[in-house]
Amino acid sequence: MALFGDLTRRKPIDRIEEEGGGGGAALTRTLGLWQLTAIGIGGIIGAGIFSLAGAVAHKDAGPAVLISFLVAGVASAAAAFSYAEFAGLIPRAGSAYTYGYAVLGEFTGWAIGWDLLLEYTAIVAVVAIGISGYFNDLLGFLHVHLPAWMMGAPGTEPAGVAAHSYKINLFAALLCLLIAYVLNLGMKSAARFETAAVYLKIGIVLLVIVVGVFKIHAGNYSPFFPHGWGGAFTGAATVFFAVFGYDAMSTAAEESKDAQRHMPKAILLSLAVSMVLYVLACLVLTGMIPYTEINPTAAFSSAFKSVGMNGVGFVIAAGAIIGILTVLFTFMMGAARIWFAMSRDGLLPGWFARTHPTRHVPTRITWILGAGSALIAGFFPIADAAELTNIGILLAFIVVCAAVIVLRYRRPDLPREFRTPLMPVVPLVGIGFSIWLITFLQWQTWVRFAVWFVLGCVVYFGYGRRRSRLNGDAGAR
Repeated sequence: MALFGDLTRRKPIDRIEEEGGGGGAALTRTLGLWQLTAIGIGGIIGAGIFSLAGAVAHKDAGPAVLISFLVAGVASAAAAFSYAEFAGLIPRAGSAYTYGYAVLGEFTGWAIGWDLLLEYTAIVAVVAIGISGYFNDLLGFLHVHLPAWMMGAPGTEPAGVAAHSYKINLFAALLCLLIAYVLNLGMKSAARFETAAVYLKIGIVLLVIVVGVFKIHAGNYSPFFPHGWGGAFTGAATVFFAVFGYDAMSTAAEESKDAQRHMPKAILLSLAVSMVLYVLACLVLTGMIPYTEINPTAAFSSAFKSVGMNGVGFVIAAGAIIGILTVLFTFMMGAARIWFAMSRDGLLPGWFARTHPTRHVPTRITWILGAGSALIAGFFPIADAAELTNIGILLAFIVVCAAVIVLRYRRPDLPREFRTPLMPVVPLVGIGFSIWLITFLQWQTWVRFAVWFVLGCVVYFGYGRRRSRLNGDAGAR
């Protein structure tokens, strides 16, 4: 019974706001509504448009990549309402980890937090690899050729390049370290960089849409479902991580000036803007050239180049590199805040929760995450790295959607700045879509997840369970 009690003890919601996390573990509230929204858009729009849209259209869905994004977007929107309610109710660092901990118990919160550490780090790596494809394309416009050994991970050599020529994706690895450096400058400075890059990114996407619409040929939309509905659904599972950047953004609640009011608005605004741009961009891409001719690594710049618009292609390639940096920023920040929250709660060593004395950011954690994502980006193919990303996010969505239902009936008295509509239908839709999308993931993804989960159990039962700040707290039952 003692074990069961430990696993199910919950962080008292009424006391969460009172937790200071002393000992140097303090974050500074500097972010306003538009900065939060920019961070959300920065996390959502990125590799989904500039890399994954082309890869999924080319391999899985064809022109139906539009349907892939819509399916993923519906699932994401259902969960976004649940996140918005929690963000206004529990404005603390940690997002799904903190919500799960407060409502469903310590072990559930731990499992989600532990899994998201790997998921977010892998996303950073995937996006960095995607940017490197545009970087290589940009160099091609300039007729610059780098040594083969630094162009990609081993085993990713394209046709015409000798096997074993690639040793490391150096550009992708350095990008991860660059983002770690930017985050460690302090949240105020980092947010300025993020906001400026997001404005640039939106401008690039609008350029793609406005110019590309005049190059659409209706015949390229046929067949719309070259691989049937199954291809579109498989594509939805693949692009899903491109439509949930608000999850990572919500980990910054503790750094928001008015989190209870601003976080719900920022979550919904960022998803709405991003989905409109995704749909329009997919229509343009698959209408410009046949899906079989889409370059899976630098789709839009290559598409414009193929229709004789080299100048536009060059601008897109350059803008994509800067714009996609925002995704790395959002998810590395998210991983750092989850790790910070877990360490502050005692589930991981408190050494990690120490923040910089003047910048008030978790520098130790951020550099570790930067190094870890750099290793993945440098030495793993993008497909292998991407397989690490989706399952944890889908499970987090299930936990958050379930938790919002449980808490609505357990504590209807709590003041809520935002209330999920059509309760419990909307959260149940989010749960159902997430379970359904999980069934499309490869078995290798489950194996990797199981290995990471078992390792997490070793850490929790060997350290976190005994060192938890709730250990012995009768009010946490």
